[in-house]
Amino acid sequence: MMRVIKVGGRAQADPSLAMSVARSWSNGSHGRIVLVHGGGDEVSTLQSALGGSTQFVNGRRVTTAYDIDLVRMVLSGSANKRLVARLIESGVDAVGVSGEDASLISALPMDAAVLGHVGAPDRINVGFLRHLLSGGYMPVVSPVSKNATSSLGVALNVNGDDAAAAIAVAVGADELLLVTDVEGVMHNGAVVPTLTNDQAKQLMADGTAVGGMRAKLEAACAALAAGVSRTRISDIAGIADPSRGTTVTSTGEI
Repeated sequence: MMRVIKVGGRAQADPSLAMSVARSWSNGSHGRIVLVHGGGDEVSTLQSALGGSTQFVNGRRVTTAYDIDLVRMVLSGSANKRLVARLIESGVDAVGVSGEDASLISALPMDAAVLGHVGAPDRINVGFLRHLLSGGYMPVVSPVSKNATSSLGVALNVNGDDAAAAIAVAVGADELLLVTDVEGVMHNGAVVPTLTNDQAKQLMADGTAVGGMRAKLEAACAALAAGVSRTRISDIAGIADPSRGTTVTSTGEI
C-alpha cells in the first residue's frame, strides 16, 4: 500500500514518531511511504526572535518576502534534517528534500494580496519521487516549493497538508494520512470516526473546523476529489493503527 504521511510540527517533537514510521516502513511498506513535514511553531519562534509577527488566514501562514527565507531556513533546513537524522537512527534510509529540489513541487501563488509568498501545488515531479522510492529511500519532504511563475528563484511557502495531498494524488497513494497532535477531528469532546466529503465541507462552512484543522480537511477533500480513495487525520498512533482517527471518504464507506 502506497502511503503519503504528513507530520505536523508538534508531532515531530514526539520521540516515538521516528520509530513509528520505521516500523511501518519495515512492515510491508518499504519503498512505499513518502513523508511530508511541517514545522510552523518553529517558524513562528524564529520570526518572533527576529522581531517579526505571525499571522494566519484559514490555517495558512501569511509569508512576506523576508519571511520566505526564514521558512526555508526552518523547514528545508533544521526541521527537515533533524527529522531525517532521527529516521536514520531508527533504521530508515531517509533522504531529505524540499519542494524546490529537482522542482519536486511547482506551485502557483495563492491569493498573493492576502497571503504573500504562499502557493498552491500545481505540478509534482513524480519521477524524482519514484526514483528515490525504487532505490529503497524514503523521501522526507519540506513543502517549500518552486514558484512556477517566477524565474528569479523566489520560493513559495506551501502548506504541508496541501503539499501532501498533491503528492498523494501524483503517486497514486492508497492513503493520505495527516498526523497531528490530536486524535482526529473532534466534536463535543469526542473523535469523529468517519466523515464524508460533504460532512467535512459542512464542518468548515459552519466554523466547527478552523485554523489548522480546516487546512487539513481542505487537503483531505482535495485529495478525495482527485482520486485518493482514503484520507485520514490522526495522532502518531494512527501510523500503525488504520482504524484510529477520523477517516474522510467520498461516500462514508471504509
